[in-house]
Amino acid sequence: MRTFDAVFFDLDGTLADTAPDLAAAANRLVVEHGLPPVAYEKLRPVASHGARGLIGAAFGKSPDDPEFPALRDTFLDYYEADIAVHTRLFDGMDDVLARLEAAGIRWGIVTNKITRFTVPLVAAIGLAPRASAVVSGDTTAHAKPHPAPLLHAAEVSGVAPARCLYVGDDLRDIQAGKAAGMATVTAAYGYCGDGEPPEAWGADYLIRHPAELLALFGN
Repeated sequence: MRTFDAVFFDLDGTLADTAPDLAAAANRLVVEHGLPPVAYEKLRPVASHGARGLIGAAFGKSPDDPEFPALRDTFLDYYEADIAVHTRLFDGMDDVLARLEAAGIRWGIVTNKITRFTVPLVAAIGLAPRASAVVSGDTTAHAKPHPAPLLHAAEVSGVAPARCLYVGDDLRDIQAGKAAGMATVTAAYGYCGDGEPPEAWGADYLIRHPAELLALFGN
């Protein structure tokens, strides 16, 4: 069994269940445009893709559509205003973090969510003082799947990438982790998108509940 000194988590769909608040912001926009609300089951799988995913699912519009920028900006304003109304850590995740801390294993967050949203959200769910690193999508010059954010998190945490584990619920998380030289874990309990099944992403490990992560440390 490999020994890990740090674990980094994606935020949306891995560490915290943010989809309810993201979907609420999208549906507020939908209703304002005179359309019926979109089923949560349609919006949840794309929540990890932020405005691009939610607006795509709700309105059928991609970023190259001329109407996309205005929809995106309003959606983000609505989301920022109610960023942590229903958002919670996934069931069992707080215990996982507490046990990692008790074992002296550092943990942090690496997300493509930009700082504007990451900082208030992480503070609202009480994780800011506990994380060894919080890296947003605009912290480095590149976002995932580029390895730069993960390498930055490892540097800030003082841990070699080869002794780090990265956990995510999207293919680009696994790609970023591999590119950074970290072991990777697919969080199959998360959103996982609407593309290839998570079993096909090629991660080193796959878990279906946060508590399963502890087995990788022999606990």
